[in-house]
Amino acid sequence: MGSPMTRNLVSKGFSVKAWNRTSNRAGLELLPTVSTIEEAVSNADIIFTCLGDVPDVEEVILGNKGVINYAKSGSLVVDMSTIGTNAAQNIASVLTSQSISFLDAPVSGGDIGAINGTLTIMVGGTPENFDSCYPMFAAMGKNIYLCGPVGSGQAVKLCNQILVSLYMVGISEAITLAQLQGIDPQLMISICNTGAAGSWALSNLAPKIPVADYAPGFMIKHILKDLHLIQDTLSQEQKSLPGVTLAEHLFQIVSQLEDGSTQGTQAMFRAYSQEGG
Repeated sequence: MGSPMTRNLVSKGFSVKAWNRTSNRAGLELLPTVSTIEEAVSNADIIFTCLGDVPDVEEVILGNKGVINYAKSGSLVVDMSTIGTNAAQNIASVLTSQSISFLDAPVSGGDIGAINGTLTIMVGGTPENFDSCYPMFAAMGKNIYLCGPVGSGQAVKLCNQILVSLYMVGISEAITLAQLQGIDPQLMISICNTGAAGSWALSNLAPKIPVADYAPGFMIKHILKDLHLIQDTLSQEQKSLPGVTLAEHLFQIVSQLEDGSTQGTQAMFRAYSQEGG
């Protein structure tokens, strides 16, 4: 996600210094890269991070060699990872103590949205910081929303991930039923997509399932991380959601199959196939 998002910033004329934990990652050769966090952030007014999980974000921003040690006073850190409300608020608190501002800005739209610059961006923070970043958000996304104070972007993103997960349950079960009745799944998908069942997932992910195209746009290990964040939030509120529990269970089944954790979320269907038991 980070590489195409950064390329869109560069293509819109923004001055960028890019740093990645894995220096030989594909796509980096197209970016103006530097070799250390210090080089990337020491003179920056706005610092974007996009990482996999809470420990990764905390290490890159708050660690011994993290952003907090090199960012200048008055700068703004914008984290575009999905880390949950509590982590975002905790990071913001530490940064604020060092006179560094923070926005949480998780995204939705997958690799397709990142490449095309059409992501939905859900932002938590002050209106002033949101406004200062809006031109950069507009280079990476099409639908950009200020959701409330710090942590609010994460809150909306977790709601988004519930929907994403349960779409895959519905798609997997609809394809299973079509096959049981001798209906071509691609025909079913095409027809259902014209009616009330139409969705981004049905258009972009469902057609991959009948041809066993499980290449990741968004990996199962990442949706499982997001579902874990949702379950943590629910446990704090002493609530449970049966749909979330079901989706998590099905993704867990696939994650334990060969290559399962690194396949795309459409691979949930493997839990319904003979391969998935």
